[in-house]
Amino acid sequence: MHENFQFTVSDILKRRHFEHVQVVAGYEGLNRTVKWVHIVEVTKINKLLNGKELILSTGVGWKENESLFRSFLQQLIECDASGLCIEMGTYTSSIPQEIIDLANEHHFPLILFLKEVPFVEITQDIHAYLINQHYQMISNLESYSQQLNKKLLSIEHYDEILKFLHNYLGHQVVFRMNGKEAEFVPEHVELSAVDQLSQQPKKTASQPIQLLGNEYAELSIVSLEKEISEFDLLILDRTATALAQHLLRDLYVEEKKRAQENEWLKGWLEGEHSNEAIYDYLTDHEPELKPKGGFVSICKFKSLRQYSNLDITYFKLLFRTIFEQQGFYTFSVDFRSSVIFIMLNKRGIKTWKNRMKTGIQRLIESDFVNKKRVPCFFLGVGKFVEKLSHMDKSYRTAFETIKIQHQLGKKANSHFYEDLHMYRIISLIHKYSDLNEVVMEYLEPVIQYDKKYNGKLMETLKIYLACNGSKKETAKRLFVVRQTLYHRIQKLEKLLGDDFMNPEKRLAIEFMIKAYEYLTPSDENQYVQNDK
Repeated sequence: MHENFQFTVSDILKRRHFEHVQVVAGYEGLNRTVKWVHIVEVTKINKLLNGKELILSTGVGWKENESLFRSFLQQLIECDASGLCIEMGTYTSSIPQEIIDLANEHHFPLILFLKEVPFVEITQDIHAYLINQHYQMISNLESYSQQLNKKLLSIEHYDEILKFLHNYLGHQVVFRMNGKEAEFVPEHVELSAVDQLSQQPKKTASQPIQLLGNEYAELSIVSLEKEISEFDLLILDRTATALAQHLLRDLYVEEKKRAQENEWLKGWLEGEHSNEAIYDYLTDHEPELKPKGGFVSICKFKSLRQYSNLDITYFKLLFRTIFEQQGFYTFSVDFRSSVIFIMLNKRGIKTWKNRMKTGIQRLIESDFVNKKRVPCFFLGVGKFVEKLSHMDKSYRTAFETIKIQHQLGKKANSHFYEDLHMYRIISLIHKYSDLNEVVMEYLEPVIQYDKKYNGKLMETLKIYLACNGSKKETAKRLFVVRQTLYHRIQKLEKLLGDDFMNPEKRLAIEFMIKAYEYLTPSDENQYVQNDK
């Protein structure tokens, strides 16, 4: 175990110049940490201290004024000073009971020098010790880091890092990975004792394990005896960094192995495997996994060249890390300039879509995407299926979503197949017939008029239909006066017929407007990240 590096009031009482002292109050605070020693003779000091200072005083500031003395002591307590040492005789002859009671109430050590002592020599002695201790702490920290780095080159499991931390500090170590039960080193410790101590802020410390910008786990230490020291916190931080490196390496290796399983997963996407075969496969990979349905999500990159320049393994690892936190288990398949993710749902079916939306937002906002290390890409989410053997249906609908997004560009307003509604029908019709010819049969007069006169009739028609024929609301949304709107509606009646607002014809025209938007190329595609 390392040197403690916690210098307490109790330790100071064992040093030179403290042979003739008396502790008159705050015995329970003798384990308070001391970071510095100050000689203070003024009574207003609440802005002069940083905390953890041991104060030396002759009492000249308050002399026999009990009210000033109490105010001085109260300020020390509020500033988290470590204790107060008073030289008895010249300015202070006795300590009032009220002062002793206040110090005892806050476990604040009150120490009396019974003989005259040289304050300067005390500060020189203790400051020299603290500075030497600080240099030793840095040396020990560097030595610990080097040992830890060597271990990272050879260890196979992160529990070796946890054991190393426990052996070095002597504290109870608690490791919590997202979605899993906490692990304890040593294991035989009574959990009730750990839980009780974890409620005491000064006896416990935690450090999150960050992977790819997301909190993946948490490392904690719990002291069974003394308070957690500054050195303990530094060691905890170095260990958390080492753990993050080890876990990231493991995840990276695991992602590489997953890439080798592409062929079987492609067969799953094509509907070649039965439910029994799929569950056998899942059991081999994750025995405790009991999925409640699933779906396919496709990330299609702008070009094959951009795809090849991207660290695909890192991108898949980022994707997996984010969506695992949302309750999904993922398998990935590389296909041309796309990555296809089979998403297995581990939580309630009703919440899958909201959780997926949250994950997509975090992916878009991640540093890896925002700093342009990821080229522009479409993201399409297929239909949710409850039977895993029907994953081919979700795959086809995810692919259709990407196709519609690519066609609509900025006009697409969702990553989910089930939100595209009318565009799904339009896409199907377009696949098997000349959709453009049908659209022109209804809308060509309006389109040609706008091209010739820049008349904005198509925009007017679309909003007029969306407002259910309300002229007042249409004028408001178009930011035009009523007279201008009336003129445009008269022109539409002339081009489309007086009956264009009759139910059946109106429905057909609304459908054709959607189809026209689908067929019209967009200047800017709806990428998750747009080129600027």
